[in-house]
Amino acid sequence: MPIEQTVQHLQLNLDILWTCIAAFLVFFMQAGFALVESGMTRAKNACNIIMKNFIDFAMGSLGWWLLGFGLMFGQGGYWLGWSHLASSDYGEELNHAFFIFQCVFAGTAATIVSGAMAERTKFSGYVISSLIICTFIYPISGHWYWASLFGQSEGWLEKIGFMDFAGSTVVHSCGAWLALAAAMLLGPRIGKYGPKGNSLPISGHNIPLASLGVFILWFGWFGFNPGSTTAAVPEIGYIAMTTNLAAASGVVGALMTTWMRYKKPDTSMTLNGALAGLVSITAGCDSVTPIGSIVMGLVAGILVVLSVECIDKVLKIDDPVGAVSVHGVCGAWGTMSLVFFQKEALESVGAQFLTQLYGVLAMFVWSFGSGLLLFSIIKATIGLRVTMDEEVRGLDMSEHDNEAYPGFQIFHNQ
Repeated sequence: MPIEQTVQHLQLNLDILWTCIAAFLVFFMQAGFALVESGMTRAKNACNIIMKNFIDFAMGSLGWWLLGFGLMFGQGGYWLGWSHLASSDYGEELNHAFFIFQCVFAGTAATIVSGAMAERTKFSGYVISSLIICTFIYPISGHWYWASLFGQSEGWLEKIGFMDFAGSTVVHSCGAWLALAAAMLLGPRIGKYGPKGNSLPISGHNIPLASLGVFILWFGWFGFNPGSTTAAVPEIGYIAMTTNLAAASGVVGALMTTWMRYKKPDTSMTLNGALAGLVSITAGCDSVTPIGSIVMGLVAGILVVLSVECIDKVLKIDDPVGAVSVHGVCGAWGTMSLVFFQKEALESVGAQFLTQLYGVLAMFVWSFGSGLLLFSIIKATIGLRVTMDEEVRGLDMSEHDNEAYPGFQIFHNQ
């Protein structure tokens, strides 16, 4: 084999290896989401949350293979998912790696929704919503910006110059605005708001479990962002660095904000600060300066605390884990703010900012609108929320006839 072909063959194998490793890291983020959500909610609903995270990826993978991949990346007018795996310019071997990498992204978008719906959602309704999100809703909006990753055609957001390298808006805000629609239609958990509308705390049952989940998510993000190169290239190291800096400064931002506002550094908010920093840097992790990534993460850590308070106490929307704030608000912040911290100067910062704003608003309209339609249909047909008795008893027993902690006393006074 000529030396040039040998080098090309080696590069192809390295690209496949790196893309698969990154995909496996992102898949492990499902475990992180499951632990964060179960730890930040009550013990009587832990099994239900684990089941929802399992079903996100199980149903999502099947829907992605059947239709989702084709809707997002299809070429030539046909959109059955598996039919495209041998049709791109990259070769069937790399196609399979690209398929699994994008599949775990779809699973991430879907699982963001589960946190905002925690502790009061019918499992049957959730199964349907998870399938629809991975099969239709996420792939359609994903096509707007990432269509050209697998072929020659460009989505309309890409054509106008929108920037989102790894998915602050395409993935995270998509899931967050769907979550917002779901939380609004579900209504708050029993006991969340007092007679005068004042917000009452409902504490998570296991913050150490939630913190382990955040560490797993932070670890998995080194696949999410650097893996979005889908190639073994030198830029991987730089992307990993900016990703880590934003996460670290997000922790500091949330810690300082809670310390000043509550007189104590709040653990759960600090955990969300790490995730806020990670979400914010995802759009510009390849192109912003290191100092820019620190600023973006720091502001995100501050912003997530204020956003959680606003959504809970002002808008009266019950989001048990702060999913809308972490993934929606901070995703929008990162997508728009990246224009101010570029390594290479933009031709027009103002014009690019308007483009970014346009993309953020387009995602909100699509995801929130389709979410309202989807969850309204589910609510009107098979039902979206469990009964009051089932919610008080806990979804572990009422929906699954399982206990997360058999032999331990679980209090049902909330």
